[in-house]
Amino acid sequence: MHSYISTRNACKLCSPFGACIVMRGIERCVPLIHGSQGCATYIRRYGISHFREPIDIASSNFVESTAIFGGRDNLFRAIDNVTQQYQPAIIGIASTCLSETIGDDVKLFLHEYKTKYSKKIICTDSTFPLIFYASTPSYRGTHIVGFHEAIHAVIETLAIKLSTNSKKKNRRINLISGFVSAADLRELHEILSAYCVPYTLLPDYSETLDGGVWEDYQRLPKGGTTIKDIESMPDASGTIYFGHAFNKDRNGASYLESNFGIPMNTINLPIGIENTDIFFETLNRITGKKTPEKWDAERNRLIDAYFDGHKYCSGKRAILYGDIDFVDAMNGFLNEIGVETLTAADGAEIDFATILEKAANMKPDFIIGNSKGYYIARELNIPLVRCSFPIHDRIGGHRILHLGYRGTLNLFERICNALMEKNQNTAASGWTYI
Repeated sequence: MHSYISTRNACKLCSPFGACIVMRGIERCVPLIHGSQGCATYIRRYGISHFREPIDIASSNFVESTAIFGGRDNLFRAIDNVTQQYQPAIIGIASTCLSETIGDDVKLFLHEYKTKYSKKIICTDSTFPLIFYASTPSYRGTHIVGFHEAIHAVIETLAIKLSTNSKKKNRRINLISGFVSAADLRELHEILSAYCVPYTLLPDYSETLDGGVWEDYQRLPKGGTTIKDIESMPDASGTIYFGHAFNKDRNGASYLESNFGIPMNTINLPIGIENTDIFFETLNRITGKKTPEKWDAERNRLIDAYFDGHKYCSGKRAILYGDIDFVDAMNGFLNEIGVETLTAADGAEIDFATILEKAANMKPDFIIGNSKGYYIARELNIPLVRCSFPIHDRIGGHRILHLGYRGTLNLFERICNALMEKNQNTAASGWTYI
């Protein structure tokens, strides 16, 4: 008989959360949760505490009777309300555990709505919003699964067949990013722009979840991947896909490859020299160009920093945790700088309580990941190097740069400085020169 141990304080979030982040990264898109109000409230509150920006998440607002009779009418009213209040260009619908468990056929509902009910909606621009649907019950995966599912859903809905001639002319690039920071997305924009070819970066919440101050509240903040750019993805010379799509049948890049012949290039998040080199080599192959000199110079600066700081981190031992895309890339980076990874937890099979139990005998020098590991660091009295998502106990978590040569340099310096500060603070007599 197999024993079962319940998960305590898992290193992961719910699937519709990841889908909503993708939706917030599409221009004039409103996320709509098909489920209870509590699910939408949780996602809003959790996202706001990391991004420090207002995040509107609509809900079909399930109640007791909805769980018995189904959420069809609730969904119709929710679409009506969102359309009238926001005048969005597109609505992204993410399902929850409850709506999936009772068997709501959202695709059928949407077909009925579009054919029977959409005519009664009058938008300010006399158009009805596009709608796409991502099936995201949390019992089927983490926030990263929901993130990748939503990417596939919007590509499947919007991608259209374009002229094959233009593909040969512009060598367009598709880049499907992982669950990264707003600063990372701006870094990717700068890298892609340096190649001087058209590109689609999906999703892009670099402005929608990290904008400036407003004089008046904006229900739909500026920014996001445009619908036109998503529609143009089948006209690219190649797609770069960061990370792992757990359901191979719901992979946005493989969909483009299967249906439009766009070559798929799946690589790790570009964290560390090796992973970033692979990213630039892939860009070079797709565009037929060389790495811009600016980024060669950044690579040289990173190598120089490795020489400067190796004595502070080489031979150290770390506990690493976070989503699987982040953990895989970070594990390679830590190996590059001579750090031994004692545990690499992605939340699928190990939780924070288990990590703490194991860590007591591992004698780690530091832990690296999001804010949720603070209790482990506090218990073990070792530094926590905060990065990835979520960062709830510091300002600027959404502006931490992780990707590329400059992001790797930032992480390397964070690790070295955290270890140096620990040594400095615990020495019998402090010092100001190390």
